[in-house]
Amino acid sequence: METNALWDLLHSAPVRRRVFISYHHENDQGWANLLRNSYGDRYEVFFDNSLDDEIDSTDPEYINRAIRESYIVGSSITIVLCGAETWKRRYVDWEISSTLHHEHALLGIALPTAQRGDQGEIIVTERLHVNIQSGYAHWITWPSNAEVLKAAIESAISKSSFTRLINNTQPQMSCNRS
Repeated sequence: METNALWDLLHSAPVRRRVFISYHHENDQGWANLLRNSYGDRYEVFFDNSLDDEIDSTDPEYINRAIRESYIVGSSITIVLCGAETWKRRYVDWEISSTLHHEHALLGIALPTAQRGDQGEIIVTERLHVNIQSGYAHWITWPSNAEVLKAAIESAISKSSFTRLINNTQPQMSCNRS
């Protein structure tokens, strides 16, 4: 095979990003499974770098460190699935904080179950909200197909080069909101 043809073949393969998926495990596990199975496995849009099971510890600092060092560090983007109660979850807030600390891309996806405010806006964590507002994080509704998700991931990756837009100044949530 000619050198140029080999170079073209190697560089034309679709990019599969390493993704960490952050979500409310109790309410939104089905949506996370659908995202993984449909877009990760079937359409090969991404490699899932998320936790397979909960971390076996009651120590919040250990859990925070384990997620940060073992899962987020190995990814290039965090996808936050925003359902009805995601905005109340401290681990979701911590995962977003760690993503921003490592200057990785951030993509929020509104689930059909997402809670809406008085003005019809979808309620998300404060940390995600301020980074959507700054232009650092990318935001979409549940993707209708693999191409929409792939484009959103690439848009979030592109935005992550603008690290000056990161706002990670809020204190981390110490407990879940009720």
